[in-house]
This record gives sequence, C-alpha cells and structure tokens, in this order.
Amino acid sequence: METRAPALYLSHGAPPLADDELWTDQLAAWSTDLPRPTSILVVSAHWEQAPIAVSSTTPGTPLLYDFWGFPQKYYEVSYDAPPAPELARSVAGLLGDVGGGLHQDPSRGLDHGAYVPLVEMFPEANVPVVQLSMPTLDPQELFAIGQQLAPLRDEGVLIIGSGFTTHNLRWFSPRNPSDAPPPSASAEFDHWAAEAVDAGDVDAILDFMNKAPAAVEAHPRTEHWAPLYVTLGAAHAGGGIDGDSVIDGYWYGLSKRSWQFA
Repeated sequence: METRAPALYLSHGAPPLADDELWTDQLAAWSTDLPRPTSILVVSAHWEQAPIAVSSTTPGTPLLYDFWGFPQKYYEVSYDAPPAPELARSVAGLLGDVGGGLHQDPSRGLDHGAYVPLVEMFPEANVPVVQLSMPTLDPQELFAIGQQLAPLRDEGVLIIGSGFTTHNLRWFSPRNPSDAPPPSASAEFDHWAAEAVDAGDVDAILDFMNKAPAAVEAHPRTEHWAPLYVTLGAAHAGGGIDGDSVIDGYWYGLSKRSWQFA
C-alpha cells in the first residue's frame, strides 16, 4: 500500500448501542473516511486469554453473545464477516515469541466488543475479521505486542483496540437518559485522556493509574482501557504517536471517546 492503514481505539458500547442513532451515525461516518482495509484485527476488552490466541478462522462460526439480561433481539444479531486465515498466519509469524507462541481457539466467534461496532462501521460484513486475545492487562506487555503487530498496517490491516474510555458500570442506569451529564470522575478522566493523547504522552497513558485523575473510579478494572495499549504500540513510530479524537461525548455516563492514529 502507498500509505499505512490507521490504527483505532474505539469505545464499543453494549448491544443497545444499535439503538443510539447519534452513536451509530458517528461510527458509520468514521468508517466512510477510512481507507478500505484488506482485513481487520480486533483486540477486545472481552477476551482475556493466555497463552495469546486468535479466534476461529472457520466460516460460519457463530457470534459470541457474551452478555445477559438483554431483550431477545440482541441475541439475534448476525455478522457473517469472512474469516481471516491469512491474517491469523501473519499474526502468528509476528508474535511467535510471545508467551510460547500464538494459539487458536477454533470455537470462538467474534464477541460483542468486535461485532457491535463493526455492524455499524462495516455493515456489509465483507472485510475478513479475526480477534486477538489479551494475554495480560500489563500496559508495557500489551504495548510491546502492538509494536510487533505494526507491520500489518503496511499490508492494509486495520488494527482496532475495542474498549471504553471510561468503564464503571455503577454509573450505568437505563433509567437515566443516555445523554445525561456524566459523573465528574468520568469527565475528569476523559479530559485527561484527550489531553494525553493529543500531547502524544505515551508514558503517561501507560502509567495512567498513577497519572490520571479518578483512574480507579473510571476503571475499577482495567480491561476496557487495556486495548488502547495494543493500538498505541501499533501506532508508535519514530518515538511518538499521532492521534485524533474522532468521537467524544458520553453514553449513560461512560466516555465513548475514540481515536484514530496515523
């Protein structure tokens, strides 16, 4: 390719994201501005597995409806994207020295951290997709994995870290409007994150528990922030990052800020 594919970190939402016209329109508009990827590699907050693994590359593997308590319609969503065996082999070649080498889970389909946003961004489901597990939540280790994956961008692969910029489900209440003012901790963390990415301060982002305001409140557990580390590693070139905030705002108190990295 003449130019590298971008790397993304997006806030993926729960299944009801599909009912939020603003957010779905934002995701759809974002995808129209992206170069068409040859394939997509997703690192989702909802797949922690060690040794590191890729999802199924067998056609027809069902989606993983990894949620409960929602109306039946959310369990009937389909997303029949082509499998990506060639991408899985490329990932294996790049990550051969990570934790004893790459494994495959032949039964694992795309989880909601992958298919929920992809339904909105690539509704034709005609781009091959594979998921990669997070073998750890350690920022430096995930950043290093992203660095090893960076050559894929030169092959047109869209690397997506799918999480949530703030993720404290105690704030989430369907009884309140989705666009209600966020808790102060969510707003403080979001503001810090936007400034840190804009400044290219990778060290601060990797050390966010010590550097960010309200870090523990924004992320009682860090799995929804962790996919950003992989994205940052894949985007880190020449000692820095170049990131643009594409989506911002809040959804039931959670920051849906999402970035595109050159």
